[in-house]
Amino acid sequence: MAFPVKAIEFYIDSYKGLSRPAWILACVILINRAGTMVLPFLSIYLREARDLDMNQVGIILSLFGGGALAGSLLGGWLTDKIGPFWVQTSSLVFGGICFLILKQVETFEGLAIGFFLTTVVTDSLRPANSSAVAQYTKPENLTRAYSLNRMATNLGFTLGPAIGGFLATKNYDLLFYTDACTCILAGLLFAGYFLTLTNTDNNLPLDKKSERVVAPWENLRFMTFVVLVAGYGTVFFQLFTTLPLFYREVYVLPENHIGWLLALNGLIVFVVEMPLVSKLGNKVSIKRIVPIGAALAGFGLLILNCAEGIWVLFLSMILLSASEILAMPFMTTYTVQSSTEKSRGRYLGMYSVGYSLAFIVAPALGTYLIDFADYSFLWNVLAIFALLVTAGMFYNIKEGKER
Repeated sequence: MAFPVKAIEFYIDSYKGLSRPAWILACVILINRAGTMVLPFLSIYLREARDLDMNQVGIILSLFGGGALAGSLLGGWLTDKIGPFWVQTSSLVFGGICFLILKQVETFEGLAIGFFLTTVVTDSLRPANSSAVAQYTKPENLTRAYSLNRMATNLGFTLGPAIGGFLATKNYDLLFYTDACTCILAGLLFAGYFLTLTNTDNNLPLDKKSERVVAPWENLRFMTFVVLVAGYGTVFFQLFTTLPLFYREVYVLPENHIGWLLALNGLIVFVVEMPLVSKLGNKVSIKRIVPIGAALAGFGLLILNCAEGIWVLFLSMILLSASEILAMPFMTTYTVQSSTEKSRGRYLGMYSVGYSLAFIVAPALGTYLIDFADYSFLWNVLAIFALLVTAGMFYNIKEGKER
């Protein structure tokens, strides 16, 4: 009995010491991501509900990534100019309105423009939210605070696809309504709490000082890191783009089963990431742990070529989840440590650009390689790509003053 008691105590202790604002920021993300139901089923929705061909699906998914890129840059710039409070509030509320409008669009051109503009609005949230987490967290708790935020994200993503899969079997329109409502609800919760804080200085842009700030695009090592993040994301984001199509077209799974498989990713990250990050803390080098995470992403896809059966799909998802746990929270911490308070928003924005680039490349590359050959060829190519990213991360990431 001693072991399970100690394990429970350790799990609880891993959440201690984080500030109340950090918890509120996580709650906002939880509500918002619990309503993230359009993205996991977007490729299927475009194929079946809108009767688009594979190339049109790839174009819209890439424009989705283009909007995320523009939103990340805009959000990072606005965060340093007007502060993270107004950026997050606007992104959440107006993002919800965008989903309500997008639901009415039916043409290919309208969907392409609509998804691009919607993601510009919604993805401006990410650098602002990450900047706010850093403002309200002690340096020694930074990685845990980001893990808490990601835990909320993944718990939401556990609930979202599972509920979304059920709703999709009834009516795809319900996905857009749910996304809209949760965005607006999260925005109201966020504004309601942070407007009441007595220390409003944290909601304002930082005062300008005389010393020159090094912008992220002037930092060659960091920009190389962003390119590698984009490479990692290109592999990992097959989880949201071609993998659902693989489940549907190769294994002929219904939407609700696909939803549960995708929800497994969020569940694993929710249960494992926070205690693992707490255990590793500052004991393990970012230079070593991030490359391991990158390698696991490639292996998680390659294994789909090694055997057949539902168990392989589960094992693949476990490996992809382990990749996410070992790579993403530490890459965010590395980004914050590479910046200063005055440039934090732009560095986090540029870091988000890496993922946004991946959202452009991942669906376009994935659908092209499927059309060119098949899913097996796609998984092989991505596994090789992941190994290159792994090597790049190991040689590029430097710690301390070497940055």
